[in-house]
Parts: sequence; C-alpha cells; structure tokens
Amino acid sequence: MNRHDFLRQLHRVYRPRNYLEIGVNDGRSLALSRVPSVAVDPAFRVVTDISCDVHLVKATSDDFFARKDPLLHLRNGRNPFRALARRDPLNVLGGDPKLELAFIDGMHLFEYALRDFMNVEKHARWSSVIVLDDMLPRNVDEAARDRHTDAWTGDVYKVATVLRRFRPDLTVIEVDTQPTGIVLVFGADPDSTVLKNAYDRIIEEYVVPDPQDVPDELLVRKNAVQAEALLEADFWPSLVRARNLRRPRSAYAPLRRRIKALTG
Repeated sequence: MNRHDFLRQLHRVYRPRNYLEIGVNDGRSLALSRVPSVAVDPAFRVVTDISCDVHLVKATSDDFFARKDPLLHLRNGRNPFRALARRDPLNVLGGDPKLELAFIDGMHLFEYALRDFMNVEKHARWSSVIVLDDMLPRNVDEAARDRHTDAWTGDVYKVATVLRRFRPDLTVIEVDTQPTGIVLVFGADPDSTVLKNAYDRIIEEYVVPDPQDVPDELLVRKNAVQAEALLEADFWPSLVRARNLRRPRSAYAPLRRRIKALTG
C-alpha cells in the first residue's frame, strides 16, 4: 500500500476533526483532508484540488511554530458552528486547539524532523495520532544527509530510534508503506520536557557525517507492521471514543497494549 492510500484510509478509520501537515509539496496528501486543516511549507506548489477549510502557511515549520498562536485557524472561537459540527460542544466558545492528526513530511534531516515532532506534540493530546513520512529508507544512499539520489529519505529514520530511547512512554509503530515507509506515534504528552532537555545531547550524538549507519532490520523492514493490519485493527473505535470524550491519560495504557500487540 502506498502512503497516500494509507493516509486516505487513516482519515477514514480515525476520523480526525482537524489536521496539520508539515511539507505540502504538490498537495496530494493535503487533498485527503475533509476537516479544518493547517498546512505548512516554505515552497508549496499545490496542483491538486483541496476540499477542506485550510490555512496554507508559506513558512518553515520552525518559524510557524514560533508564532504566538500558530493554530489560530483551528480555534473554535473563530467559528462556534465549527465546534458543533465536530460534536464538540464543550469547546464551542474556544480554548487552545489540540491537534488530532498530524503528518510530518518536511525537511529530510533528522534534527528538523525531531523538532517538528516536538512542536507537534506540544499541541497534541495522548489520543492524537502523529505520522512521520520517509522513515524506512531502502538503502544507505537514500538515507544520506547530503542528497545524491532521486528518491531521498534523509536520516529522519533516527527520530524513531530517539523516541524509543528517550520517550518509552510513547508507542512508536513502523508501517510498511511504499515507497519509503512511515511511522505512527501514539501517546503524545504535551507536558513532557524530556526531548527539550536532552536536545543538544541528542543532536551531538545522532547528527553524523555520511554514510549513515542504517540498521539492517530497518532496511529490510523487519519490525514494520503491514499497513492493512494496522488499519483493520480493533483499537481504532476505542481510540476515537477516548479522544472525543477527552478521557484522561489513564485510558492510554489498555489501548497501548492493544496497539503494541500488532508488532508481535
């Protein structure tokens, strides 16, 4: 299954009420959204029809998140009927918007992708779903920091390694999509400062010259879940219900066990 087919079906099973995309390019993934959306790219060239209420931001993701209110477009107070349409009457008068589905496909360098994750997490809940693209390079050349191939993932695959090492509270799932794989992250904690506090140490350790030392199990997708199996898993209705009812983080543990069971 290719990444756009996966994203299309992810929208269907998770039914997000808002969407953030970092790295718009020609708009093919943004075109899958039908909910209020924010899309960030310093050089987007949208050539696809867009069918959602979208705020297109021509900026780097770092500059976007440095704004005072980056998710202003998603704030319900600007349009109370939006909250009602989302069946979210408790937030009809506004409040800080929380991202439900985010797709990170920006600059293909580890430190950029890590910062994107950190910034997205600040605006998420534990029931949010964060997707990172290009996480399963097919060879060492594709994973180079200095691009010299047509298809290019860069070294963003390291984000999954770092999250598993420094944030064991998260659930990180590799998904076998074409062409270059994705990772889904569950259990976001906007109050966590672990990555922020360790950022300089992480960068010093993980930003290294080419060639990158890509683990063999990553190249052969040994631990990747089949896309169909993930989309057909039985935890999605429970996750959606927990999100809609704003259940506390204590509801994460039983769902996490069901999600992790997919990895064997």
